[in-house]
Amino acid sequence: MSRSRVLIVGAGFAGYRAARTLARVARRNADVTLLNPTDYFLYLPLLPQVAAGVLEPRRATVSLTGTLPHTRLVLGEADGVDLDARTVRYAGPEGERGTLGYDRLVLAVGSVNKLLPVPGIAEHAHGFRGLPEALYLRDHVTRQIELAAVADDPDTCRARATFVVVGAGYTGTEVAAQGQLLTAALVRRRPLPHGVRPRWLLLDTAPRVLPELDERLSRTAGKVLHGRGVEVRTGASVKEATGDGVLLDDGESVDTRTLVWCVGVRPDPLVAALGIPLERGRLLVDPYLTVPGHPEVFACGDAAAVPDLANPGEYTPMTAQHAWRQGRVAGLNVVASLGHGAPRSYRHKDLGFTVDLGGAQAAANPLGIPLAGPLAGAVTRGHHLVALPGNRIRVAADWLLEALLPRQGVQLGLVRSGAVPLDTASPELARVPDDTPHPSDGGTQ
Repeated sequence: MSRSRVLIVGAGFAGYRAARTLARVARRNADVTLLNPTDYFLYLPLLPQVAAGVLEPRRATVSLTGTLPHTRLVLGEADGVDLDARTVRYAGPEGERGTLGYDRLVLAVGSVNKLLPVPGIAEHAHGFRGLPEALYLRDHVTRQIELAAVADDPDTCRARATFVVVGAGYTGTEVAAQGQLLTAALVRRRPLPHGVRPRWLLLDTAPRVLPELDERLSRTAGKVLHGRGVEVRTGASVKEATGDGVLLDDGESVDTRTLVWCVGVRPDPLVAALGIPLERGRLLVDPYLTVPGHPEVFACGDAAAVPDLANPGEYTPMTAQHAWRQGRVAGLNVVASLGHGAPRSYRHKDLGFTVDLGGAQAAANPLGIPLAGPLAGAVTRGHHLVALPGNRIRVAADWLLEALLPRQGVQLGLVRSGAVPLDTASPELARVPDDTPHPSDGGTQ
């Protein structure tokens, strides 16, 4: 008997979990291929610590070839799916083109930065969705502090030492919290002239930080940020951005050389190009994660609108917690579709959330129990060590060194600004309209 061809597109939380499940239970029945632009799975919750110099960059990555036995890795980015021919077109890392066939397809293409029609944003802001962006931000922040330290003009010094983060969800809150600790460490070694101190602004149109979480967690995070001097502006956003600063929607002008865009994500435009029903930009699937009319196609993660069986009539939010669990269900249901076992619907139980605020501080509510301070910090880091598919000892070692030794503040020069555009969607799909999905930055749990 010929072996079935299973193709997984994307190795984020959903795709990686699906591949890991299939590598374990389907190796005798199927040939599994994973299509992904990089050779690693990125553990996104640790990215702010990479940007702040707490963790070495590779700590947030897990090798695909090293952790997915019996899985063929193809490096490339999907830019087209032919559902009738059962093929996926892709572009390789060096410009080569290719086509992959499948008998079963798992679409886990994830999401890209959510853009808003704000003048100057695409040209002057940077997102925070991948390792290159984290490395660029770390170098950029370090460079601005170093340039501010030798600036003769007080206004130039203040502008370079001012950092604006838009979006107070998980990502934006953690970036601001970790970034403030980084700049504080930098100026301890080299104080700024003219009495200037680093200034961090966190903006959001919502009435509070972490608006998607319980109010107690939001208050905890707000207190930590306020205690560190981070200016939180709720009900505010950017009206225009230039190379020299931003204009807020209340008319205030802020001189800055740093604008970090963390307003949320939208599904990868690849799913809109399929021409099948969407829910606010996400691919509609049934509770078994299959695409109606195409039982051989499964979708999960940020690109899929999965019915929330715990809340009838709603869809699960775009968070890492759901993507990770959906990936496992998708993998098991692929195996079931090949005649081994029974399909299962996606059901979930909220286990709580954690937000790492840097140092020993965090906000967490494991199993609904609100925690703050060092205890929340210990729970948060413990959760990450358990959830990480690899690198646990190395991550723990970096955390220990961070607690014992001064932070290293140097530029590596690995990533230039032009290499991390805000619009991370494939150029071939850029013309697909954005259907404005639910605002989210993926969550950490």
